Amino acid sequence: MDRSGQWIFERIGRDRRPDRGRTGGPLTAIVDHSGFEVQRPPAWMRWLPPAYVVWVLLLETVTPTPWAVSFLLIALPVTSAYTLGPLAVAAITVFAMVLEGVLAGTPCCTGHNVHQLWENHHVAAYIATGLVGLLGVALAAHRRRQEQQLVRAHSVAEALMRTLLRPVPHRVGQVLAAGLYRSGDVGTMVGGDLFDIRATPAGERALIGDVRGKGLQAVRTVADLLGSFREAAYDQLDLLAVAARMERCLAREAEERPDDELFVTAALVEYDAVAQRVTIVNHGPIEPVLISRGEVTALSGPPALPLGLGSLDDEDPVSYSHPFTLGDVLLLCTDVLIEARDRTGAFYPLLDRLRHRFAGRPAPGPVDVIDFLNTDLPRHTRVFHDDVALLALGPYGVVSPLDGGES
Repeated sequence: MDRSGQWIFERIGRDRRPDRGRTGGPLTAIVDHSGFEVQRPPAWMRWLPPAYVVWVLLLETVTPTPWAVSFLLIALPVTSAYTLGPLAVAAITVFAMVLEGVLAGTPCCTGHNVHQLWENHHVAAYIATGLVGLLGVALAAHRRRQEQQLVRAHSVAEALMRTLLRPVPHRVGQVLAAGLYRSGDVGTMVGGDLFDIRATPAGERALIGDVRGKGLQAVRTVADLLGSFREAAYDQLDLLAVAARMERCLAREAEERPDDELFVTAALVEYDAVAQRVTIVNHGPIEPVLISRGEVTALSGPPALPLGLGSLDDEDPVSYSHPFTLGDVLLLCTDVLIEARDRTGAFYPLLDRLRHRFAGRPAPGPVDVIDFLNTDLPRHTRVFHDDVALLALGPYGVVSPLDGGES
């Protein structure tokens, strides 16, 4: 989430350089409109062609016996095909053939007789280099097409996720909001985490959840569950009824697959601006975190089984409420956030990190909390094995129960 309130996708696991996606050289990566780029070849592979030429020239210098070192240049076009484009590989091929001629028959440079330039074995080397160069050009062109297809596939995946997880506006009704989604699969935007927020007649209602499993099946569940929430959030007067509608949605999908282990850990929140409180229905292991007046607290309440497993419990879920006033921020997150490990295996200490940053300080906004976690979490762990979703909410203003206006 940036400062203008626009919601963004993040891809992690790679070094984010300020010059990503800029043009200006044969090694420029193919990028899409969101800044995604195909992973560059490692540095040793990019330096392999010039290093190979230097190695051949050193052999020509130090070899005591006169043998055709220039024949080794036949492999030069192939060493370039993995990093350069087709035109560059063709230029490298021409360079290799010229250098072979220089090494074969230039008295001033190598001491060889100029007549050796057109000996049969040298001519065969030129032809072999040209043929290998043609193969290198074809290989480079094929690699470039694959990179373009990868970027197009990423753009489609991004469009899919942007359709499902719509951008979180900076303001929704009487709350300020900020959201962040990080995919656990490097190079793909498709995941099983979800969040949404809606301004309804009953108040502002938010959802965050994590679907069991990955891949297209998880995306299908995300689509069904978000559709169910977006409809029920406006139709149902009670937040527990919204959760019950989503429970039935998952039960139908489990029968269609079939999948007896389909479930979603989720938390639903409703903000009542007149009463200045939030109502929570928690179907997940992570309790919402409240940042209020310099204190960071986990809002504990009656637990409930994940959505989709309600038939295993004889008791119905129970909602609980907590005061939520101007200056407070409520953080909702999926369980992967606290399960992220550092190099020593220690879990991410969410409450401790939030207290270290916000305790005893002026009230933050939802964007401030998301920005902090977006920076602090990668410092704790460099590798994410699952998706991470964050949603932060804060009251925009206090509504007077007498006139219905903001104060």
